[in-house]
Amino acid sequence: MGWDGWGWQQTVWQDRKGAWWIPTVAGLFRTPPTSFANLARVSAQKQETGGKGSEIFRLFEDSRGDIWITTAGNVHELWHWERAKDTWRDHMRQAGFSAYRIGSAFVEDQSGNVWIGASSDHNNSTLVRYRNREFRIFTQAEGSPAGWIRDLFLDSRGRLWIASTGDGLWGLDDTNSDRFEFVKYTPTEGLTSIATACVIEDEFGRIYVGTWRGIDRLDPDTGHIENFTTADGLPASFVEVSYRDRQNNLWFGTREGLARLVPEPKRERQPPTILITGLRVEGEAQSVSILGETEISNLELNSQQRQISVDFLGLGATLSEKLKYEYRFDTADWTPTNERTVNFANLAPGAYQFQVRAVTADRLVSPAPAALAFRIAAPIWQRSWFVGGLAAAILLIYVFYRYRLAQLLAVANMRTRIATDLHDDIGANLTKISILSEVARRQFDGGNSGDENDDAGTGSPLVSIARISRESVSAMSDIVWAVNPQRDTLQDLVRRMRRHAEEVFTLRDIRLDFSAPDEEQHQRLGVDVRRALFLIFKEAVNNAARHAQCERVEIELRADGPSLCLRVADDGRGFDPTMEGEGNGLLNMRRRARTRRHARSRVTVRAGNHRHAQRAKEIRDEG
Repeated sequence: MGWDGWGWQQTVWQDRKGAWWIPTVAGLFRTPPTSFANLARVSAQKQETGGKGSEIFRLFEDSRGDIWITTAGNVHELWHWERAKDTWRDHMRQAGFSAYRIGSAFVEDQSGNVWIGASSDHNNSTLVRYRNREFRIFTQAEGSPAGWIRDLFLDSRGRLWIASTGDGLWGLDDTNSDRFEFVKYTPTEGLTSIATACVIEDEFGRIYVGTWRGIDRLDPDTGHIENFTTADGLPASFVEVSYRDRQNNLWFGTREGLARLVPEPKRERQPPTILITGLRVEGEAQSVSILGETEISNLELNSQQRQISVDFLGLGATLSEKLKYEYRFDTADWTPTNERTVNFANLAPGAYQFQVRAVTADRLVSPAPAALAFRIAAPIWQRSWFVGGLAAAILLIYVFYRYRLAQLLAVANMRTRIATDLHDDIGANLTKISILSEVARRQFDGGNSGDENDDAGTGSPLVSIARISRESVSAMSDIVWAVNPQRDTLQDLVRRMRRHAEEVFTLRDIRLDFSAPDEEQHQRLGVDVRRALFLIFKEAVNNAARHAQCERVEIELRADGPSLCLRVADDGRGFDPTMEGEGNGLLNMRRRARTRRHARSRVTVRAGNHRHAQRAKEIRDEG
């Protein structure tokens, strides 16, 4: 046989005419038609092909009775014997075979096309179809498998199967088409090895592939793949040849022995089951049955437990069945994974549902997924009762604010109305009284205006009426100003104080030094604070103007945070504050200061070249 045979389907076989063909290292021999029992008693004649190669590597007969051979050794050739013409033809060049390629596999399809596979040339295989005396070459760039094409097989449905050493198993449904669409099976699709060597079919239509890691059984209808290894009785893992006998037994040859398989009918496959085998929350293991669980429900977690890990395991029909997994979290779509653990981190509060299922290579899925239902509690500030209570509190505050605002607006409107009424009615009437009393006094005196301060004169009652009227008009103006809500700022208070002081001291030729906050002060003051402070100020100014006999008055109003400090000082004659006077000026100032909490009044007299009085008033605004 020769060493180049390597045991790869080197066969002595009988053609359809009954002749026996014997490949040898010395050439190809043929016997006359005879039986196998009589083979040893007949002579074999060497077939002269006309080629240089004598070591026969492959031998094949097509449906026309033609013989195809390839040679190995020093010379690689592809020869075709046409039985009808009894001629040999060399097709190496027409088939696109380089000098480094060896024709390694033959098969004929149902249309009578002969397919030839070749060995690898720099990992590039060649697949050739011979149809109507023409060769169609398919290289790897045109879709042919990579590596060495070790076997070609046509199944009962007319599908072509290609086994290669570098690209797994390929299938072709329509072998007579000029456009080929191959179906590829590799470890990605469940094959145990990328290197395949032989292909055979059982009587139930299942395909068996000999690989370097055992035998893979493929169901073409479902894509499901099962694996048989030395654990199942194979002599060795590297399966090189396969054969189906007349009793439909399958035979597989390895370098360490022969194995027979009696196929059984297809059985309805059971879908894989799926179990949850482990659960961890924030890295801490939770209680799960040692046998696994199909459902874990009502798991309650606090707001700090936001990381979960789930372990799961699928159980297939056989131990060798490779399973994949799909899971979905909450309402998301199924997500495929090859891992048996999934992790979820930084989960927001809420209820969640986790499901996982096992999936076989032919898309047979678990009838019911394993499920985990759990709930993560929300922080207190996110819970409905807290949010509802907070909303209610905000609503109450808003209602109270609106109520208080309405009250303030009502008071402000009332103050405005009172100020308007006082100004329009009482103020106008007092002004009329003052004018009429002055006219009457002058008429009574014969047009001679006397001293208004002289109460001994004839017109003294009228003078008093005029004076009291003017004072009442001034007091009414102060009241109107005090209750007017548009005059509630410190700036308005300063302006009125300055105007009043200038009117009083200018008539008496007294120099005034007035110090107060700048015009940009818009601090708001309550009506009682403004009125009390202004009346205290008027009393101090009037005392300095009427009784101090001074030439200079200093007035200072200072804002110190929420407090106001008023100081009125003069360089007049002074007085003894311990002695009781005829007037109530000082008493009124103290009384007005005491009516306000956190308010105080102080009167001091200092001796020197000029005696003078200093009065300090401090009132804190609580409004």
